[in-house]
Amino acid sequence: MRFVHQPVRSVLHAAICWLATITLQAVAQAAPLQAFNVDIAQTSVSGLSSGAYMAVQFEVAHSSIVKGAGVIAGGPYFCAQGNLGTATAVCSCTTFAPLCRTADGATDVPTLVSATRRFEQSGAIDATSNLSNHRVYLFSGALDTKVPPPVVRDLAKYYKQFMPQGSVRLVGSIKANHAMPTASFGNPCNTSNTPYIDRCNFDAAGELLKWIHGSLQPARTGQLGGTFVEFDQSEFLPNPMTHGLDTSGWIYVPASCGAGQRCRVHVAFHGCRQGQNFSALSLPFAPIGAPFGKTFIEHAGYNRWADTNKIIVLYPQAVATFANPQGCWDWWGYDDANYAVKAGRQIAAVRAMVDRIASGRH
Repeated sequence: MRFVHQPVRSVLHAAICWLATITLQAVAQAAPLQAFNVDIAQTSVSGLSSGAYMAVQFEVAHSSIVKGAGVIAGGPYFCAQGNLGTATAVCSCTTFAPLCRTADGATDVPTLVSATRRFEQSGAIDATSNLSNHRVYLFSGALDTKVPPPVVRDLAKYYKQFMPQGSVRLVGSIKANHAMPTASFGNPCNTSNTPYIDRCNFDAAGELLKWIHGSLQPARTGQLGGTFVEFDQSEFLPNPMTHGLDTSGWIYVPASCGAGQRCRVHVAFHGCRQGQNFSALSLPFAPIGAPFGKTFIEHAGYNRWADTNKIIVLYPQAVATFANPQGCWDWWGYDDANYAVKAGRQIAAVRAMVDRIASGRH
């Protein structure tokens, strides 16, 4: 998943997708996001690749409401420090390979910890003392060359500056590539191709949810009992497509949550090229293919666990822009200098979504 590289054809693709999305927005608009009986203090987050970086950013920025995070192929908070070159050659290896410096310690964890403390002191993020009560689950595929294992190990070092060592679990022995590992869906585990979901005989979504939340009921084995609901993201960020946010997102609502029972929310951030309206560039004269659609939403592995454990899964959706042709989340500042703190447009929008979901509590 080349999640920040920007070839000319990708820029063309972004322009076409942007125009297509504008057209779709004019045709139809999703319903407002609903409120449910949710304990906001039980919120958890996770993500893959750029979504992993976004999950870390959201967790650190809003640590007062987050219980823990699951990070699949991601690095330390504020890793890119607003620099595209650092993002592509230090925090990942998504540029010309000989230029990459993704070795242990290359992200400079002490500097990132200092930046976190500085943000905390200014009030730009919640108090880092909240992190001491979090539990984080880190997954690093042994075959991943795009976010190599040293980057994820640096993330573990970062977290251990703020929480007990026993609260951080790093899984790095599985021969997986750069993709979402699942028990049985997707490509072979040693590949990194669309849809960037691999069958690894390993249920990453389930493992991270169990690590964060503790004992859970077994996942649903048959047909899901809940409902997928598309909602309007534009009420949480004006002109969302100019800021890398799609016009609509999705939630999965278990039947128990829909019936008013007390629930919790998990935010699952997709990776680059996985948003519902992303379509792979084919030939220059025929660049528009089928959009990615709900593949990540339906097959990343969360819903079976959510169904039996009263967890509403929020699937916010990113979209390609001229500065972000791969449809990534903003983890290096392509849209917003405040991308890593509470004032960041995308982070603030997702926080408002969580607040809305939790506003029906009683």
